[in-house]
Amino acid sequence: MTRRQHGRTGRRAAVAAVASSAAAVVVLGAAPANAAPAPAPVPGPAASAAPLGYDALTDKGSLYNVAEVVGAHTAWSAGITGKGVGVALIDTGVTKVPGLDTGNVVDGPDLSFDSQDAASAHVDGFGHGTHLASIIAGRDTAGTPRSYLDATAHNGIAPDATLVNVKVGAGDGSVDVSQVIAAIDWVVEHADDKGLGIRVINLSYGTDSTQDSSVDPLAFAVQNAWLHGIVVVAAGGNDGETTKTLANPARDPHVIAVGAMDSAGTVSRTDDTVPAWSTHGTDQRAVDVVAPGVSVLGLRDPGGLADTLYPTSRVGDRFARASGTSQAAAVVSGEAALLLQAYPWLTPDQVKQLVTRSASGVSTASVRMRGAGLVDVGKAQRLSAVGSFVQGLLTPWGTGTGSLEAARGSAHVSDGTSELRGEVDVFGQPWRGASWAWSTTTLTAWQGGQWRGNTWTGATWAGGTWPTTQWTAPDWAGVSYAADQWTARMWRGESWSARMWRDEDWAARMWRSDDWSARMWRSEDWS
Repeated sequence: MTRRQHGRTGRRAAVAAVASSAAAVVVLGAAPANAAPAPAPVPGPAASAAPLGYDALTDKGSLYNVAEVVGAHTAWSAGITGKGVGVALIDTGVTKVPGLDTGNVVDGPDLSFDSQDAASAHVDGFGHGTHLASIIAGRDTAGTPRSYLDATAHNGIAPDATLVNVKVGAGDGSVDVSQVIAAIDWVVEHADDKGLGIRVINLSYGTDSTQDSSVDPLAFAVQNAWLHGIVVVAAGGNDGETTKTLANPARDPHVIAVGAMDSAGTVSRTDDTVPAWSTHGTDQRAVDVVAPGVSVLGLRDPGGLADTLYPTSRVGDRFARASGTSQAAAVVSGEAALLLQAYPWLTPDQVKQLVTRSASGVSTASVRMRGAGLVDVGKAQRLSAVGSFVQGLLTPWGTGTGSLEAARGSAHVSDGTSELRGEVDVFGQPWRGASWAWSTTTLTAWQGGQWRGNTWTGATWAGGTWPTTQWTAPDWAGVSYAADQWTARMWRGESWSARMWRDEDWAARMWRSDDWSARMWRSEDWS
């Protein structure tokens, strides 16, 4: 059975599309880390602060600690490291700093506004994508599976997975929903390209759209990926208000929706908690699982926007602390890669069921906040070995014929003069949901380097990178833009008033007008 047959069979051709905003990438990627007592050390080999700049055994945010907590060390000991599995990171790009320069990071297309400048194409000008990439598949040295158990080296959850960098967010985080739709379309159509083998998409972003998943374009795009055998892992959101739903597309049932938890730095699940800022969800749709997402130590992006504005987040020369459901989603994306290496025949439905059925703990939090509990890679592998899962999920599929503007929610990009609004894509072309949905379902939305008739990127690989091209300048409301003039007011006025976390004295709007009004980072962590 080929990968493209892994999706649910017998399903009628459905139609759908994705919408997102650059702000959304930031929203799900940054939440503050609550202060916590000094964690108890995780049993393992001796480590010192010298190689990494922190003690991997006693710092709860170290990836060594995170990997131990979620059972990834068990998988590595059994020879499972994600090798041969591609994870598409649709985010703000990846800067190949040490730890992401050992040959397993591949550049897909750059669909961001940065792509028009050769110096900024593909690389991460913000810092979000680089941080997540290091959690998913970072490694200081390509080695044997057991070599990754070294606590003095940096290793992500699936250190031998192929990380496919699909950049949509510019250096200031800006991105329109249509860019994310195009990125998901590209991943689905190119998943089987030589050297990629994409089986997982990490979406650590979302919008505040409340459009029903049965028609929402964002929801349909992820459904289409799921149908074609790709596991979609989506961050649930960092808005702790009880009145808020999960972010879009985490609300869709055809994703693994992830919330954040705090392990307190121990393997024991009795002291685990869910931070108040992790989105609660509803009785109808809550997160599926939680994963470590507090004070996670990922690779920093020197000179990136977040690194420049918030230097106190740095730890040593190479790392930065960050908290959020973005980081938690990256952990689960790594877990999915491990499971798919061990059992490549698994469908997305089966992966989701293994991940949820093997999760446990965090009993101090409500089901709305913890879902099935903390993920456990080792237990998931054991369940798969005995076939403890069903073959398909009885969940509805959408049509993708809804509103592109509604999928944006309240976040809109701006060229400094006008905002992109209405039923048009980033090129100013009319959006017709039904025709797009048909093309994405039949894998024809991309034709070479063109998406929906707009020339956007190169048509073939060149030198290990998908080349960029010069766009034909779109026109919004009679105003053309130049790529380097974008101010990307992702959060204007009262748009997306989401609190990143609940606190006595702080409720941050992520972006306001032309500048940040919110503290994006707090103390030594992103907030």
